[in-house]
Amino acid sequence: MEEFLIKAKESASTLGTLSGAVKNDILNQMANALVENSNIIIQKNKLDMQAGIDNNLSSALMDRLLLNKERVEGMSTAIKQIAALKDPVGRIHEGWTTDTGLNIQKVSVPIGVIGIIYESRPNVTSDTAALCFKSGNVCILKGGKEAENSNKIIAKTLQEVLEKNNLPKEMISLLPDSSREGVANLIKQDKYVDLIIPRGGEALIKYVTSNASVPVVKHDKGLCHTFIHRDADFTKALDVAINAKCRRAGICGAMETLLVDENIAFEILPKIQKEFAKFETELRGCEKTRNIINVNKATSQDWNTEYLDNILSIKVVKDTDGAIEHIKVYGSGHSDAIITENYTQAEEFLNSVDSACVYLNASTQFTDGGEFGFGAEIGISTNKLHARGPMGLNELTTYKFKILGNGQVRA
Repeated sequence: MEEFLIKAKESASTLGTLSGAVKNDILNQMANALVENSNIIIQKNKLDMQAGIDNNLSSALMDRLLLNKERVEGMSTAIKQIAALKDPVGRIHEGWTTDTGLNIQKVSVPIGVIGIIYESRPNVTSDTAALCFKSGNVCILKGGKEAENSNKIIAKTLQEVLEKNNLPKEMISLLPDSSREGVANLIKQDKYVDLIIPRGGEALIKYVTSNASVPVVKHDKGLCHTFIHRDADFTKALDVAINAKCRRAGICGAMETLLVDENIAFEILPKIQKEFAKFETELRGCEKTRNIINVNKATSQDWNTEYLDNILSIKVVKDTDGAIEHIKVYGSGHSDAIITENYTQAEEFLNSVDSACVYLNASTQFTDGGEFGFGAEIGISTNKLHARGPMGLNELTTYKFKILGNGQVRA
């Protein structure tokens, strides 16, 4: 492990000297290489898909795992979009001259070596590698065992491009020891690793944050809510709710709990039930919900559960304050939405809900680096420091101060 980390650390110095133009050219080569190698990438993914079937993975997890020609092309497009973005390294955030004549500049710089621990989705391998490379960071990737074959061929494809350009392949590496012991070792290597980013299930996040000596930006569960206020446009509300749950039920931005204003519950809940029946969504409701529509009973555990599946819990609340209070107790700080035409109530909700992303009249599934214009994202940070929400290029830099003098000495 130490020998591997020494090489990774050393390659960070080389990466830091590359110009933006060179990085962009290499990224575009990587994007093209993914498409050129799409057949073998898909073949390796089929091995993971078969293993997923053998291990009884849920349909939502299988969807996250799947790679086909369209998705590989999407991975390639994401890298090209990252290449087209402005280089985040070397930006002067601000500058000033002191009374002593010192010229001080606050300049963005790479973080260094970043360890990223993630589950399921193999496209995370290419997205995070490209984001780290563009921002001047070496990445050490540890994907989930369910995507092991896919991750290996994607990483190999990207490393071959590095080597063709006479660059160390360690700039983009898979953790050589992917066991639990290997992860436990990595998250304590603060001599070589500057940041750990875990993204995945609650157990993974808890383990890393509890045991790491390396600084951590956690990407915790997405227990997302949508609140339909009494002044909502019903057509808009139904469209947004369906999309927030059913577009892709297995992503962290998917709605898990629907909150309904009691003043419209009798009118809108039957419509909600009818629309979700088209998608065969299992509905679980509170007592007030079940007095209006025939659904399964929701328990207190449901309000705490990130299903990542085609299951939705529904709770009737008194008003906006009731929705805010429910989210305060059960929310994960990820993404929450209000559907209303009452902008006074909207502002109360948006200002009061303490989540990374708060929406008015839009689906929580927009919490995504690509949708935010970042090209892709490392993940969705539920931290408040140093990054929050979708982490793109800018969030993968820190800063240092450059002080330009002319012989000044301090009195």
